[in-house]
Amino acid sequence: MSTVSFKNRITLYYIVSTALLIFAVFFFVYYSVKVSVYSDIDRDLQLEIETTTEQIVIKAKSFNISDSDEWEEREHNTLGINPVFIQLVDSEGIIIDKSPNLEKHSLLLKNKSETQIFYDAHLKAISIRQVQFPIFHDEKLIGYVLIAMSLQDAKIVLTNLGEILFVGYFLILIILYFISRFIVGRSIKPVSSIIETASLISKDNLSTRIPLPQNKDELYILSETINDLLDRIERAIEREKRFTSDASHELRTPLAVIKGTLEVLSRKPRTQNEYEEKIKFCISEVNRMNFLVDELLLLARFENQKKDIIEESTFLNAMILDVLTRYSEAILKKKIQINTVFEDDVYFNTDPYLFSIVLHNIISNAVKYSVYKGEINLKMYKEGDFIYLSIQDFGTGILESDIDKIFNPFYRSNPSEHPEIKGTGLGLSIVKRLSALLHFDVKISSENGVLVVLKLKSAE
Repeated sequence: MSTVSFKNRITLYYIVSTALLIFAVFFFVYYSVKVSVYSDIDRDLQLEIETTTEQIVIKAKSFNISDSDEWEEREHNTLGINPVFIQLVDSEGIIIDKSPNLEKHSLLLKNKSETQIFYDAHLKAISIRQVQFPIFHDEKLIGYVLIAMSLQDAKIVLTNLGEILFVGYFLILIILYFISRFIVGRSIKPVSSIIETASLISKDNLSTRIPLPQNKDELYILSETINDLLDRIERAIEREKRFTSDASHELRTPLAVIKGTLEVLSRKPRTQNEYEEKIKFCISEVNRMNFLVDELLLLARFENQKKDIIEESTFLNAMILDVLTRYSEAILKKKIQINTVFEDDVYFNTDPYLFSIVLHNIISNAVKYSVYKGEINLKMYKEGDFIYLSIQDFGTGILESDIDKIFNPFYRSNPSEHPEIKGTGLGLSIVKRLSALLHFDVKISSENGVLVVLKLKSAE
């Protein structure tokens, strides 16, 4: 595992890529200068070839310089500034003549080529650039003219340039290293803020957020995304705390009632009827607590239900009638009139088990809160690609201020006015959660009783 910091890694990658780029640029500069210098020298040599060719007198098997004064020119006579060396050799490489500045030395015949060639050589421990071109008579090679110029000045220029580029290369890399560290440090400052913020976050401190950078770049998006994630986590934990607090309160209530009833029974002997009455009361509280635990488990289970959803074509008419049958005893007891208006047989894709729980909770509430000899209207119709199912009772209703809260776990609208109606406040929370899982909309209004409208996607 690498121990190099993120900042140093970015700096290293930047330096390596920049070093390769600068090396390529410096190499191109050096090579271009070298080619330019050699091109100038070769051009001068070509001019010397043209000048010398004009001075050459060719005989049957030999040739020489016609103007002897040519050798007396300064560049042919000295080793000083811009010396030019000329040497004539026959086809066997034997020297015919040469410029005075060669003294006892001679130019190197590279090979017996019949074409003109340029090449580097050495003379008297100095570097020279040399050209060799053949001399023909009646299409027969009779010798060569060798012309050379000093490369000392060019070598000095190229050496100095190479040293400057070499030193400058490493000097630039060192300067770039510190500059890039500074720039990278400023660039990844939001990352440091993320680390500092993350270290401050705990279960007791979820309100801290990452400061957003001024530039709306990738780090801004990252910081904003993490802040959104922290918001969701904070809301989820707050909901969890409220849910736990409410659940513990709801579970303690029947336990406290049962405990109080049993303590009263144990204080003195009671009649048979009193015992039976109190025991039945305790059993009803136990049943209520069992129902509450079942709904809590159901709600918790739906938090991660997506992978277990099994959709199939469902006959909605039959499902509604089946749920109504389950509550037939309560409906008959309160003499509630059920009015159903189904325009057509309706099928839609859903998980039958989960959607039956939705209908169970809504119809259960409608029956529970309906008044004696009240009505419940069920209407189902299609509009476009959607199915609408409305369930309306004309019972106690919901306060307008409670409509937005009615889907919260354990929330019951004004329960003190109707203490005889028992409930856990979880039914509509389960409906809301299942609406997200099964992808349908649910709306509640309470202008005249309570109207629940479900908007479903048609299977057709």
